[in-house]
Amino acid sequence: MPKTVTQAEPPRPFLSLATAVPKPGQAVPSPCVGVCRMTEAGDLCQGCWRTREELRAWKASDDLSKLAVWRLVEQRQREAGLQPV
Repeated sequence: MPKTVTQAEPPRPFLSLATAVPKPGQAVPSPCVGVCRMTEAGDLCQGCWRTREELRAWKASDDLSKLAVWRLVEQRQREAGLQPV
């Protein structure tokens, strides 16, 4: 019986507002990194660390709300053991 080789996922880089690049016309860049899938528990996006509600609300949110989401994104990563480089 052939063995199945599984690839370990590479460690995810720490997402930081300080290093995020806004698109033209954006004051606060989105934390989206194009990896749009939820965790097995369904509570967070595996790419950007946002909740479903934060994802839904992002486009209509003001800059203060977006900055608050960034703080939560960074906090969740630290709690998961990731550190800024």
